[in-house]
Amino acid sequence: MSLKQKISEDLKIAMKAGDAPKRDTLRMLDSMIKNTEIEKLKKEEGLSDEEVQAVIGKAIKQRKDSVEQYTTGGRADLAEKETKEIEILSAYMPAQMSEEKVREIVKATLNEIGATSKAEMGKAMGPIMGKLKGQADGNLVRKIVEEELQ
Repeated sequence: MSLKQKISEDLKIAMKAGDAPKRDTLRMLDSMIKNTEIEKLKKEEGLSDEEVQAVIGKAIKQRKDSVEQYTTGGRADLAEKETKEIEILSAYMPAQMSEEKVREIVKATLNEIGATSKAEMGKAMGPIMGKLKGQADGNLVRKIVEEELQ
């Protein structure tokens, strides 16, 4: 069963169970997937699981940004709602690597490409994110790369 099919099945289950937060979140995700299919001209064949995960990652990133803004704006109720949506969406993503494992991969990749200064950060981020795609948060990776290149 593809990831898109699993999301559709979970949406049906949430609708039958009357789970409004999950239902609404999965409806939004389904809509984002369909919009991406239209943008990429893949309406007939659909998106691959990797492409669906990219859409989910984008949705999670949007929610994290919203949580940050709501928290600074004093809207804890809305921040809590977004946090619940992040939890629901995260269930469809691969497990995230630990910070130690990310640090190991960053060090190894920096040694491979010979990056030693902060000026080479842009050159280093591409290969590192290629290896960690979907398995680590980009902000965490950027922070670790900055620390390693000091």
